[in-house]
This record gives sequence, C-alpha cells and structure tokens, in this order.
Amino acid sequence: MSLKRILLVEDDPKDIELTVNALEENHLANNIAIAHDGVEALDYLYRRKAFEHRPPGNPVVILLDLKMPRMDGMQVLKQIKADNDLRTIPVVVLTSSRESQDLEVCYRLGVNAYVVKPVKFADFVEAVKEVGIFWALINEPPPISMETA
Repeated sequence: MSLKRILLVEDDPKDIELTVNALEENHLANNIAIAHDGVEALDYLYRRKAFEHRPPGNPVVILLDLKMPRMDGMQVLKQIKADNDLRTIPVVVLTSSRESQDLEVCYRLGVNAYVVKPVKFADFVEAVKEVGIFWALINEPPPISMETA
C-alpha cells in the first residue's frame, strides 16, 4: 500500500512538530507536506513558486489551522471548495478555536471535519493520530477522474 500525501497547513512550529510526531506513530508522516500559512497552502495546491515541482495529484487530506498570518484558514477553505479541481479534497480544520461562529462558517464553506486541538499533550497526539488514521488509511478518497472533472 502506497502512502498517501497529507497537507498540513499550520503556522505554529510546536504544533507542526506535535502533529508530525503523532502521525509518525502510525507511520503516516513519511508523506506530509507542510505549508506555514494560507498563501503557501494555495501555492502547494496550485503547484506554484516553491511547490512548482512537487509530485502531481492532490493530497488525500488537508489538515488546516484557522488562525494564520497572510491568509487565514477560512479563506483557504473557501478557495478550495470553490475550485472544481480541489473541492473533493477532504479538509479537516485542526484549530484551537472553540468559537461557534468559526465552526458554523467552516461547515457552511464545506469543511469535512472540525477538530478542536486538545490542550493536554497526550490528548492532542491521540486526536491527530485518529484524524490521520481515518483520512489517510480508512477513508476512500474520490477517484482521480473527479479531481479533473
């Protein structure tokens, strides 16, 4: 079974490290691309600038923080779900925001899941592992033909 690519969009270096380590525990970290803000995330998805030569194809899932510099997660989510070539990519918001307005807006924009980052380290690791296992191993992604439909 080939590992499927995961795009992690996160600006906090500590959260990046924790997320990657949690995914490594289930051998899911070998194929993680990291974008440090929304602009980099869209550059990755559209294969622009630093990501011009990345492997073709969409990630199996995008783990998306909301509060980021330059372009926040909601703007990224809106762009992804408005694009015919990207909208089938599952997007999981992984955020510290418990604001009901953020939750509501994300679901209206088409997010596939909204996960609040637990405060305790062990709980954070467990939540990321469960998200990674489901979206990268259990869930069946859309057929490649849908990515270009």
